Amino acid sequence: METLQTEIYNHDSDIDVTHKINSMELDNWINHLKYIKKELNNLIGLYGEDLSNKLDDESILQKFQKKDAENDLLLKALNKYMASRDDIRECEDTQCDMIYITEHETYRRSYLYHLDKYRRLKDDFFSKVQGKFTWLNIQSLEHV
Repeated sequence: METLQTEIYNHDSDIDVTHKINSMELDNWINHLKYIKKELNNLIGLYGEDLSNKLDDESILQKFQKKDAENDLLLKALNKYMASRDDIRECEDTQCDMIYITEHETYRRSYLYHLDKYRRLKDDFFSKVQGKFTWLNIQSLEHV
């Protein structure tokens, strides 16, 4: 797939610059979601192997698995959107350009919402892990 040229030139119009910046941003989102996919796989594996017995909370594992599925859906949608952006070159008027810009804003909101929910889930997980291990350390010190 040929991607939209993203180098910005002095002669580019404001709309062209916007499209190029949006393409670079979209590429960053896709790369970030791929990283989140790897991170979720690691967290699910870690939770399943080492922490499920210690935390006694299967809901965290289920939430990670659900977030992994949501991440896959968003990644698929963004890849499809990336492919559709090749048609930007065919735009001949501002109305056409605005359709792409508005669509990009919608995807930006979806990405940021997904990111916020993922960060909250991770924070919840780490606070439970930290609390549990702090409690286990206190328990082991009391038995010394």
